[in-house]
Amino acid sequence: MASLSLSPAARAFDAVAERFDERYGAWLSVAAQRRAVRASLIEAFPPHARVLEIGGGTGEDAVWLTEHGREVLLTDVSPSMVRIAESKLRPYGAPRPIVVGAEGLAALADDRDIAGAPALDGAFTNFAALNCVQDLEPVAQGLSRLVRPGGKVLLVIFGVCSPGEWVVQLLRRDLRAAFRRMSRGDVSARLGGQHFLVRYHRGADIDRAFAPWFSPVARRGIGVFVPPSAAEPWISGHRRLLSALERLDHIVSGPLSFLGDHVLYECERKSVNGPAIEVRT
Repeated sequence: MASLSLSPAARAFDAVAERFDERYGAWLSVAAQRRAVRASLIEAFPPHARVLEIGGGTGEDAVWLTEHGREVLLTDVSPSMVRIAESKLRPYGAPRPIVVGAEGLAALADDRDIAGAPALDGAFTNFAALNCVQDLEPVAQGLSRLVRPGGKVLLVIFGVCSPGEWVVQLLRRDLRAAFRRMSRGDVSARLGGQHFLVRYHRGADIDRAFAPWFSPVARRGIGVFVPPSAAEPWISGHRRLLSALERLDHIVSGPLSFLGDHVLYECERKSVNGPAIEVRT
């Protein structure tokens, strides 16, 4: 695929794909938040479950879940990310990753219908892939065709009220970055020298988009006390402090979910599609 045909977000992640693991893999705050997400994935998806990953990047979570007995079909909008993920997953005999964005899940469902592929047992997305999506309803509709009734969907999205983000950015005297998540509508972002748009979805946005096909199950804060990656590399040099903050997160991730650097939304595919539910904002 020619780079000119890629979306701005795909071009941005393509630009950093080769050094993505080297940078983010060394950061202990990212590892701590990843552990919290993985604990929920293991709980939601039993052994041998067939799971879709949206925005799987270089395949770190897909490989981990595969090693723990789950079958993961990884998708990502970035061809370079998918190429790296495929090289990691190939030795496990995992399904071949697919270049497709979250907005293209309906087309993926069409392809699977034609191929006679079975419905999936669940789906997930980690570390804010859906924040690169402006309209969540096509994502939810596509997932409704891919995931069997009773299957779980876990969405890890940027929180909009993150005290950790406030503290880090205010210490840097960057007022705009400190409170950018409170913005509604599209927000400009930059990665790998490429500009793209993000949107900080509220819980009500997710409830509204998914309500016709999915029932909410739980919300958990990911990184309530564990700081965001913006605190790196400083926080990685303070392992004992980070361990204490991670223990606190285990205690408060439910009641203080709205304060997470990320928020994990867990929902379940309905047996029968229902009418859209009006949600208060």
